[in-house]
Amino acid sequence: MSHLHDPVAAAADTAHEWIRAVATSLGTDEPRAYRVLRAWLHSVRDQLGVAGSAHLAAQLPELLRGTYYSGWVPSRVPLRHDAEGFATRFAREAGIERGEVGYTAGAVTGVLAGRFSPGQLGRVFGVLPEPLCRLLSRAAPASADGSGRRKQVHRPAADLSASIRALGEAVGVLARGLEGSPVESDEADDARMRAAAQQAQRILLAAGVTAPPELQQDHDRITITAPGRAPGDGR
Repeated sequence: MSHLHDPVAAAADTAHEWIRAVATSLGTDEPRAYRVLRAWLHSVRDQLGVAGSAHLAAQLPELLRGTYYSGWVPSRVPLRHDAEGFATRFAREAGIERGEVGYTAGAVTGVLAGRFSPGQLGRVFGVLPEPLCRLLSRAAPASADGSGRRKQVHRPAADLSASIRALGEAVGVLARGLEGSPVESDEADDARMRAAAQQAQRILLAAGVTAPPELQQDHDRITITAPGRAPGDGR
């Protein structure tokens, strides 16, 4: 049936394009890519409240929106899984091994980051626990050729543009967090800056822009110092 006579052909084509993008990113076939995409959508959806779920669904093609809402129970969300529980559920629904979840989920996140409106994944990641953000943004594994080098992924211009937008948004969040208030105590300043740093990191994770592993490991030990104050200064 031609597009002229099939009222849902255009919607189906758009959904297939998203699924093909996931398949290409993972180097797999479309049926498996669809299962993985569905697992990502359901796993993330159930970590959000009703309003957050609606905002995320609005970013999806019409037919994938039906997939997104399949099995959704608004009265039971948000569910709160730790990273292990989240990964177990993701693996079960995607039909993959538990050890594949990080790379697989990260690949889906990268595809969606280039298709959602600017800042959307940052807002989603902003309400997720940081361990889940890291799991959903994990980079590709090392190559299997024994070289120890990671696979080189050539990112399209759209993905690069999304990364640049994410950097700009993260810098804006940090700048607002560093704005001092004449009526706040030093403790309030520090809490606001820590919250801004965490939000900025989640925005970057959502776009697949991450710090080197050694810096990520030191994240909890980083001290953010306001302009004009030295580290350890109690003033």
